[in-house]
Amino acid sequence: MKLTHRRGGSLLSGLTAGMAATALVFGLATSAGAAQLPSTARAGVKPAPTVSAPKVKPGRDIPPIFYFGTINSFGQNAEHERITRAALACAPGTGPGAAGTCFQPGSLRQLAGANGTTGAIGAPDMDETLTEAAHCDGADYLNAAGYPRTRAQATSVLLTCIAHLKGQFNHGVDRAAALVNTAGTVSSSDTDLSSDCTFVLGVAGRGKCNAIEGFGRALHGTQDFYSHSNWADQSDSRSALGINNPPGLARTGAAPFLRMDAAAPSASDIPGDLTTGCFSLNPWGCGKRITHGVLNKDNGIINAATGEATSPTTPRGQVAGNFNAAVQAAIADTRSQWTGFRSTLIARYGTARGERMACAITQDNPVRDCR
Repeated sequence: MKLTHRRGGSLLSGLTAGMAATALVFGLATSAGAAQLPSTARAGVKPAPTVSAPKVKPGRDIPPIFYFGTINSFGQNAEHERITRAALACAPGTGPGAAGTCFQPGSLRQLAGANGTTGAIGAPDMDETLTEAAHCDGADYLNAAGYPRTRAQATSVLLTCIAHLKGQFNHGVDRAAALVNTAGTVSSSDTDLSSDCTFVLGVAGRGKCNAIEGFGRALHGTQDFYSHSNWADQSDSRSALGINNPPGLARTGAAPFLRMDAAAPSASDIPGDLTTGCFSLNPWGCGKRITHGVLNKDNGIINAATGEATSPTTPRGQVAGNFNAAVQAAIADTRSQWTGFRSTLIARYGTARGERMACAITQDNPVRDCR
């Protein structure tokens, strides 16, 4: 579920995708430096156009622009945006309330993206495309004689991913301090949404933008985990198990070891048969390992209002409802992570100030509505 350009296509496709990502970062900016994206129907109002995914060749990768997507191009259908909207948008006729339980449209735009901006959720696909830990790649393992990675090596990579995402999550909590001062007053300048936030290349901005960025970067990685791993999926019963058809764990719901507000997990918390996919720009870099192209469930159509996931375009996603299973787990995880973020704000800053910070992040006019 990335804007990434991984596995399964020609080098030319990968370079094209990489050029697109670079263009999004440099120069194609509109308000407040937001990246300009292709104009398409968004937010589940109309279905996104179906785009064929690149063909998969086991063991081969193209750059990361073909994951759970953040744009409506290159085989993606803004999957990250749609998952985030399905999880966190306020239901019609409801609002975030003083506790900030859901996101109003303008604030959700900054987190999830929309036409004209990738949002915080898309930032890792702009400036961390090749950062393995940002997308939970490379934690591959198969319980078979001769597999070139041990369980301990795979677990170590996954724990590094979780630590990286926790760092982003905590960065967002730290930056939320600017939203509400110790007297409980909401900052008008730090919560202003008259222009879009900038979320790439370490550019600091308003307090609300900075808090949302930390949370969004963490969400990107946790959502990717469900697409890039076998946590929620099943193997293809028509083929023998192996590196081109790894076993699936068929778990439902959020993975407990991914909780950003909890203590760091240990190796014993990771299931023995859990795997994510290997990625390498070198066509031979993954050797005889489970690759991202074999395992990912990145692309398909997601209804941003209901979370319904259909029309998968990757081979693993087309097996046994795997794409929908990955999306539903990612939606459940996203809701859990926002609950954890709110709880962490309260634990760090106290109940009154922490709740007001959560309100300020989710309300479009927090100076008026977060009192």
